[in-house]
Amino acid sequence: MIFFVAAVVGNVVRSWCRVSVDWKVEIVECGEIVQDEDDTVPQDEAERRWNRYVELVLSVTGDEGPEGVVAIVSSLRAEEDYGAYESAYAALQRFPLADLGKGVAWAAEELTRIPYDPSGIVLVIVARLPAEAAEAFNQEIKSVPGDVRNRLRDVVDFHEANDWLAEDGDKGVIKVPREQ
Repeated sequence: MIFFVAAVVGNVVRSWCRVSVDWKVEIVECGEIVQDEDDTVPQDEAERRWNRYVELVLSVTGDEGPEGVVAIVSSLRAEEDYGAYESAYAALQRFPLADLGKGVAWAAEELTRIPYDPSGIVLVIVARLPAEAAEAFNQEIKSVPGDVRNRLRDVVDFHEANDWLAEDGDKGVIKVPREQ
């Protein structure tokens, strides 16, 4: 169900904006940041969507559980985010470490579909936080279907070879076993 609301910020009434009853659905929809070359969306609508996405991720407290992590990871779908995803990466770091690790594992399928930069940044966040995040991820990833694990292992291998997980301290922290 979608409805419209007006918000008062200071003394200014913001224009009506679309709000989903389930923010997890809305954040995924808004995460599809309109690209500069896309002339099918008017500039003011593209800006509204960008602003709404940032507003949604800034509202994340970390109390939303692993499902909230899945929604954020699933929202990272655009090649060029024009800075919007910085707020999403910060929001991920507000989750308890175990919820973050578990949620990123639950989002394994999405990690294989989103662009490489966002997938690498999510994985390096897990790898560089205190060990509890990676431990939760490494435990939970074992229950993900083998075909998804194999594709995610390819993503991790890519990032360990030449990208976000290429530093010595980051290699081997994210453990995704291959299906035999």
